[in-house]
Amino acid sequence: MELPARLTIRPLRLSDFQDIDEIQRLNPTASQWNAADYLGYFTQVAEVAGRLAGFLAVLELPGGEAEILNVAVHPDFHRQGVASALLKTLTARILYLDVRASNSPALAFYRRHGFVKSGHRRRYYAHPVEDAIMMRRQRGH
Repeated sequence: MELPARLTIRPLRLSDFQDIDEIQRLNPTASQWNAADYLGYFTQVAEVAGRLAGFLAVLELPGGEAEILNVAVHPDFHRQGVASALLKTLTARILYLDVRASNSPALAFYRRHGFVKSGHRRRYYAHPVEDAIMMRRQRGH
């Protein structure tokens, strides 16, 4: 998979909020947060030729662990390596995340990136109510 030309990854800015809202709206399986809430987390955005293509929000935990809270890519940039590039910015030894049980593309994406199922949360998501698959990735010690 070839990355889009001029892909850059940088920290979230206040000026990104409108684009974040649009990306979430266009990705109904992504968590739908108030964009300002991402300022409280390690949040990176991907830009392609100056246009916001996607974002990744992470809760950093003690001991070299982190939880991916949300990752979403604008549909114009799906399947172009944007989410993979964002994921590569993470250096935590252990990563956790939850995925909607019906989100087969996301489950396959995370498996390709070394995540394995670690649990199941019944009725975890709302709108619509759905189970979550818990996933985990651990890097070498």
